[in-house]
Amino acid sequence: MQTQNPFLDEMAKLTNAAMGLAQTAGEEAKAAFRAQADRLVAEMDLIRRDEFEVLKAEIAALRAEVAALKAAKPAAKKAGKVTE
Repeated sequence: MQTQNPFLDEMAKLTNAAMGLAQTAGEEAKAAFRAQADRLVAEMDLIRRDEFEVLKAEIAALRAEVAALKAAKPAAKKAGKVTE
């Protein structure tokens, strides 16, 4: 923006520089926050979502197997085939 007043030109330059500095500071703060969050997550030893879903499916299969074994136990006990 060119004007006839050099004072206004300098103010415009300073304002643009301040906005650039503020934007850079914001990006730096965001990067620092992200690095801190990543470090915290690594320290907490969290698992990823896909690993959680795999474990959840395995547990569901094991529960179904246990339920089937519990259901088969009384029938086998009546036949005299279960020893505990």
